[in-house]
Amino acid sequence: MNREEIKEFLPHREPMLLVDWTEKDGESVRATYHVTGEEWFLRGHFPNFPVVPGVIVCEIMAQCCTLILGEGLKGHTPFYAGLDKVRFKHMIRPGDTIEVTASPIAIRGALYVIGAQAKVDGKLACKGELTFYLLDNKDL
Repeated sequence: MNREEIKEFLPHREPMLLVDWTEKDGESVRATYHVTGEEWFLRGHFPNFPVVPGVIVCEIMAQCCTLILGEGLKGHTPFYAGLDKVRFKHMIRPGDTIEVTASPIAIRGALYVIGAQAKVDGKLACKGELTFYLLDNKDL
């Protein structure tokens, strides 16, 4: 799916939509986001040496992870319920394309635990377990 197709599933919009492309492969998902260098979160982080903040890397992984739910996302909004075992291994900088892979670990009703990895040029940048609660939009 491209960005416009992704918008049919994710409630995020610019400037917070941080997925450019995704593909579901069985129960897993692969997705990418290209860091252009013009993103709002790079302004001031850090002057003369821009680095994607760790919380933004987690958000990129989170948006990719929730796409595992596919049609189940429609009419729902995913909210973070936890971040576990998150480790940052490599900086992400302007010009990098982040490649995320994610697979479900556990599903308990509306609670989803998903394992994810973010890589740049095949090198691990971040990994972790992300937990989401899926809220029905009529309850918002």
